[in-house]
Amino acid sequence: MRALNVLRCADAVLAEDTRRTAQLLRAYSIRTPLISYHAHNEAQRRDSLVERLLAGGALALVSDAGMPTVSDPGTDLARAASEVGVRVVPVPGPSAVLAALAGAGLPTDEFTFIGFPPPKSGARLKRLKSFARIRSTLVMFVPPHKLIGTLEDAIVAYGDRRCSVCRELTKVHEEFWRSTLSQAKEEFERRAPRGEITLVIEGAKEGVEMRDDDDNDDDTAGPATSSVEDALRALLASGVSPSEASRTVAKELGIRRRETYSVAQRLSEELKR
Repeated sequence: MRALNVLRCADAVLAEDTRRTAQLLRAYSIRTPLISYHAHNEAQRRDSLVERLLAGGALALVSDAGMPTVSDPGTDLARAASEVGVRVVPVPGPSAVLAALAGAGLPTDEFTFIGFPPPKSGARLKRLKSFARIRSTLVMFVPPHKLIGTLEDAIVAYGDRRCSVCRELTKVHEEFWRSTLSQAKEEFERRAPRGEITLVIEGAKEGVEMRDDDDNDDDTAGPATSSVEDALRALLASGVSPSEASRTVAKELGIRRRETYSVAQRLSEELKR
């Protein structure tokens, strides 16, 4: 009810998608003017909106799906407004981060929110590796067309940890798919992922040592054998051939393929037993 009152009383509603927000306003007979405000125009509109706020205006901000400013439009506007003394008041609503945590079946006492990992594999893997030693549960947003690549990189960065692929949270087709990273890769290669995805991955276990490539000044030093085997084993278990698994792990870890191929062959034979 508070959110509806805010939308009614505002001088204008900033909407990431005016078509969707218009449907919401019509459903509750709210006639507040709409202003398009999204990732592609927020920089151009920020200053004029701050001026409007300084003149005494009241603006409401609505994102298409999720909490405004949390990997959604509004962060720069909220910062700019607060810097000039304008009061910024959050109106809590559905949050994919907290909804995913609540339903993922993984520890919730501590969590780290990563946001959207980089779209390209090399930068994404580097970013994921930076959280390899974190023991808190990891939460990130993943576009559906990037899910398989993200799962592959997560396997290389973390080994085959437990995870939950959470789709369309708080919506009609909400789904929690819980298993391991390798099984998630196999599942969503079989059926193309759709909708907005929040990926939840368990944190590092106590006592597990993981090599931090960024802190190692010796460029000739290779990754730990256990890390190579964990990554290969996870890919092989998801149905990837030994040749492809060795190629993927060698590329992602920056080592020669001949160093991974024999290991991949051995692990493949072990999995067949």
